[in-house]
Amino acid sequence: MLTYLIDYLDNYFDIPGTGMFQFISFRAALAVITSLTISLIFGHRLINYLKRRLVGEVVRDLGLEGQMEKQGTPTMGGLIILAAIVIPTLLFAKLNNIYIILILITTIWLGFIGFVDDYIKVFRKNKKGLAGHTKILGQIIIGLIIGLSLYFHPDVVIREKMRYTSSRSTTELSEFEKVGSHTRSFSRQSSKSTKTTIPFFKNNELDYALILKPFGERAMQYAWLVFVPIVILIIVAVSNGVNLTDGIDGLATGTSAIAGVTLGLLAWVSGNYVFADYLNIMYLPDTGELTIFVSAFVGACTGFLWYNTYPAQVFMGDTGSLALGGIIAVLAIMLRKELLIPILCGIFLVENLSVVMQVSWFKYTKRKYGTGRRIFLMSPLHHHYQMKGYAEPKIVQRFFIVGIMLAIFTIVTLKIR
Repeated sequence: MLTYLIDYLDNYFDIPGTGMFQFISFRAALAVITSLTISLIFGHRLINYLKRRLVGEVVRDLGLEGQMEKQGTPTMGGLIILAAIVIPTLLFAKLNNIYIILILITTIWLGFIGFVDDYIKVFRKNKKGLAGHTKILGQIIIGLIIGLSLYFHPDVVIREKMRYTSSRSTTELSEFEKVGSHTRSFSRQSSKSTKTTIPFFKNNELDYALILKPFGERAMQYAWLVFVPIVILIIVAVSNGVNLTDGIDGLATGTSAIAGVTLGLLAWVSGNYVFADYLNIMYLPDTGELTIFVSAFVGACTGFLWYNTYPAQVFMGDTGSLALGGIIAVLAIMLRKELLIPILCGIFLVENLSVVMQVSWFKYTKRKYGTGRRIFLMSPLHHHYQMKGYAEPKIVQRFFIVGIMLAIFTIVTLKIR
């Protein structure tokens, strides 16, 4: 909104310096600063309010060292994250951008589901919270909205790559620009496409529509039947992965921030003609605007980490964790980098798998031997290391290091083919 106000004032009063608002990098910097300010100031006040209202975490005794000391720590701190994301985005992003609209819907929708879950736990004193199938249904609904919007909305397009050949006419050659020792460019015409980035392959693009190709050319029109379920699966998996990771102080917040920085870089280069051309990746018009949102996202996580680092003064609860996971998933899908999620979100993936493996093996061995057996001392995985005697801050810091390594490797995959 502030961007439109500045443009309006500049048109009528020609105010010096207002042209800075045309640069994504400048607005992204403002979004980070605003997000950090909101999370630090609003966070302190919210924590004090929650303490007065006795909105504290009810902790089950699992036999973990220092666990019962967390009893009564204020929860629902995800409200800090949501405010620090949404307000800067509304101020500095262009709100007519379809990507910004969809990511804001995702943030508010999943944040609301998490809030209802936390509310039931805290104020209704129901430890189970919102029923699991209800949360899954909410995630499926947002998956449908995102999947169908990205598939059918006319503004969600790509620019196809063009290759130089000596047989092209002079008119066609004018489409190209010289980049280093290579001549390469993108078509001037945007087009609808179900292509996505697939790592480690020379021509690193996969078209979901090809899955239906054996059923004839008409079947290609129904590629959304493949695309939308994949979108739903990714959103549900990553959202719940962050939710499971949010088990020790600062872990989910920090790993989400690391993933956010990576996605911000990808949004910036994917939405920039020159960078996309130089890196030989998909050029996605208008996705550069997501850099403002991601900047607010990283600022919110960093500001919240001020209060959430060990020993935590506040927990984000499902209000924050479900939203963070959904945001990361939807950003990756919008940037057509969802197949990089197993690498970028390796921490969340392993946490998810540890629970699935533990539960499945326990049920299997109980049927077969009469007594359930475990693979890990406790799941999710971070609790396994706690049971082995590792200090909570050490686990978090080592997970951060792994997360940074995975983030770097994710970016490197753009050139490893």
